[in-house]
Amino acid sequence: MRVQMRYGHGTVAVEIPDKNLAGVLETAAIVPLTDADKAVWQAISQPTASPSLAEIAKGRDSACIVISDITRPVPNQVILPPILETLEQAGISRDEITILIATGIHRPNEGKELEEMVGRSIMGSYRIVNHFSQKPETHTHLGETRKGTPVYIDKTYLAADLKIITGLIEPHLMAGYSGGRKAICPGLASIETMKVMHGPELMEHPKSAVGILDGNPFHMEATEIALMAGVDFSLNVAIDKQRQITGVFAGDLVESHLSGAKFVEKNAKVTLSEPVDAVVVSSAGYPLDATFYQAIKGLLTAVEIVKQGGSILLVAACSEGIGSKPFTDLLFKTDDLTAFVQGLYNPANFVIDQWQLEELAKVARKADIYFYTDGIPYQQRSKLFVHPLKNPQEGIKEFLTRYGDDVQIAAIPEGPYVLAKVESAVS
Repeated sequence: MRVQMRYGHGTVAVEIPDKNLAGVLETAAIVPLTDADKAVWQAISQPTASPSLAEIAKGRDSACIVISDITRPVPNQVILPPILETLEQAGISRDEITILIATGIHRPNEGKELEEMVGRSIMGSYRIVNHFSQKPETHTHLGETRKGTPVYIDKTYLAADLKIITGLIEPHLMAGYSGGRKAICPGLASIETMKVMHGPELMEHPKSAVGILDGNPFHMEATEIALMAGVDFSLNVAIDKQRQITGVFAGDLVESHLSGAKFVEKNAKVTLSEPVDAVVVSSAGYPLDATFYQAIKGLLTAVEIVKQGGSILLVAACSEGIGSKPFTDLLFKTDDLTAFVQGLYNPANFVIDQWQLEELAKVARKADIYFYTDGIPYQQRSKLFVHPLKNPQEGIKEFLTRYGDDVQIAAIPEGPYVLAKVESAVS
């Protein structure tokens, strides 16, 4: 069977013999909302466990609307206009409305990139600023969580009289599901906060994993931090393969996000009765596969269904290369992933973006990684703890040679948008 894997702005084909194909794991075929604009208006007018946004906005002097950065394909041009119109109708001056990009530890989004995110009209009409996690002077210390995490949050957000967060709910490699509280942490948190949130004590916990909220320490800590910062209104969406809106979830931070996560789980979860020898996975195309750093999320999807000692073939365009300089430098200087993870427990070894290499190490402990991209020079790929491929089909041939003619291979064309699990049919 010829399987089209999401790759950059298009697809790349992989041919898997029918007898070896354990399944093509995709999200459920769900019909997108016929009138997304109307759905957003309805969600902010009749939210979950919350007064309407119009009621909340009455009497407020200023507002901050948090949006995701370029690494999340949030349909901001659909969800922002109803929110902005509601705020202005409530009497908040346009000059007192700030759109804050929750970059987390990522780079800022500006110029053409920003226009792509919000549209030319909004870009030219509202104040839009980026969060900078490594500028301590732009954060306020709110104290510590019950577990002792120091909480430093963006001053721009905290200064607003009305605080609104937006985002996208999808399976997430450590938070269970993205969206909701993640707009605050890591979205608006300082690097000092993220040293703990992305530290080994949380990252290595077995429940800090995709599709898990109950007992997930990252989720619980991020929720506590978001509540400390304060959230007056939350609006998140779910999307389909074509990035069209399938659901809108607004209102109370905790309740609306939980409702959205349940919706996403229902449509994104795909199960196999037993693990497979090998998995071919994408990182869902642009923007999630713009860098190797982001593309690792695809590996975390596949590792859930591969056998111990199995193999994973990742295809990712990596149009922007490996990732940030700290991440790239860390990769190139690391020789042993086991020693690297052990060293993380010493705070003196902290490096920006170390957590994504830690996630790569989790995958490497279970499976061999094969990698196809045309965005990173072939010679550099050998530094990424992967087996570099000149084309995806090389990987399939390797699987047939390594595991024999009866090898079972699963394909996940949408990568991180799929919640892949092994669940026995016997209760």
